Amino acid sequence: MNYLSVMRSNWTSNPRADILAGIVVALALIPEAIGFSIIAGVDPSVGLYASITIAIVIAFTGGRPGMISAATAAVAVLVGPLVREHGVEYLFAATILMGIIQIIAGALRLNLVMQFVSRSVITGFVNALAILIFMAQIPQLIDVTWHTYAMVAGGLAIIYLLPRLTTAVPSPLVAILVLSALSIGLGLPVHTVSDMGTLPDGLPSFALPHVPLTLETLQIIAPYSLAMAAVGLLESLLTAQIVDDMTETDSYKRYECRGQGIANVAAALFGGMGGCAMIGQSVINISSGGRGRLSALTAGLTLLILLSVLGPFVAQVPMASLVAVMIMVSIGTFSWNSIPNLRHHPWQSSVVMLTTVVVVVATHDLSLGVLAGVLLSGIFFAQKVQRMFRIERATNADGDSVIYTITGEIFFASVHRFIEAMQIEEPATYVVIDMQHAHFWDISSVGALDKIVARLRKDGKSVKIIGYNEGSADIVDKFGLHDKTGFELGTVPH
Repeated sequence: MNYLSVMRSNWTSNPRADILAGIVVALALIPEAIGFSIIAGVDPSVGLYASITIAIVIAFTGGRPGMISAATAAVAVLVGPLVREHGVEYLFAATILMGIIQIIAGALRLNLVMQFVSRSVITGFVNALAILIFMAQIPQLIDVTWHTYAMVAGGLAIIYLLPRLTTAVPSPLVAILVLSALSIGLGLPVHTVSDMGTLPDGLPSFALPHVPLTLETLQIIAPYSLAMAAVGLLESLLTAQIVDDMTETDSYKRYECRGQGIANVAAALFGGMGGCAMIGQSVINISSGGRGRLSALTAGLTLLILLSVLGPFVAQVPMASLVAVMIMVSIGTFSWNSIPNLRHHPWQSSVVMLTTVVVVVATHDLSLGVLAGVLLSGIFFAQKVQRMFRIERATNADGDSVIYTITGEIFFASVHRFIEAMQIEEPATYVVIDMQHAHFWDISSVGALDKIVARLRKDGKSVKIIGYNEGSADIVDKFGLHDKTGFELGTVPH
């Protein structure tokens, strides 16, 4: 597939559905962006301008068509102390540096670290986000009138029942429009978007951060920028993988890293905070039929138009309609088959998944949950490989020579078993250690072999090691201390 056909597929293969899906996403972005601004301790315009800019820029620079990026809670929670201590201009500077770090990460292909994230961790990440999305709606359902509950129920009914009649228009968009008309027309006593915060009445404008260009400024913003860049890339790459699975298509993770960086630099230059991919809005987009880059561009442009032209009308949109959409997102995001799979999958996989969920939900920190899951996956994998190791002992007729056949992977987690298995009183004079079914992975394994050979020779044995594969021979030649060419004393008798 050539470049032109790829571009055509990304932009014009699904225009109607992409545009309608982008409109739904834009409406759902408004309260979220305002909420994230509050978390970061900045004016609502900072989160809204960030969402506009990031959504528009990532449409052109990202590596995952159909994925939505904007201001996010994962980044917002990191910058509160920076804003409180130094002001919003330092936030803009930190966001620019965040973007530069992400561009460098793309150039260095750091997206490949995703290869170490297991399916169990991704499932836990998805389930945790679904739970957090639902929990975020609970404040909108406390101390409210019965009209709110009725509108949420009605919104869910429209979202799930309308597709049985027609899919010409995304059902979440219909739900928002119908409930908004009812709320405004009947003057219902329900919370609206305006209750979340004041909407900006102007357009974002280009400006450089008003901070001194000194080493001290760099020392202030660098820790925040590194944290934001890491969390932003982690959530973006995981969300990209989830969208890959939902659409059964591949994405270019390296380009996504670079694209996220460019988008964040642009956001800061237009008065916005940092952001990354959003699984909730991405699920809304995919569920509404959005598949191409046009959906993200439409979301950003629609949000810009809504705020600059239709602000008074947007302010009257009932929160109950958006709560219904986000409840749909949480239900659709959660991996429901992971619950019965707890009994069928290996217990280690279930523990990894549940640990990821618990840590993310408890801390509201996606990076901590994923880190815990990855570490547990690594520990369980090392234990599994460690058990795939055995030693067989065979002697000749007169008992004067013995062959130890080593099978399995020898690395830092299995060297203890290797040494322990060879710590026996060996009566034979000639010892052959056959390595043709084993592989050495690190200097710990080479050190263990040195220790075994030294002990046997100290006991007066003649030792020969045979059967190295190429990889094992290379690492033993570089780091081994024992004689690798044959018996130290004589030759092995037949």
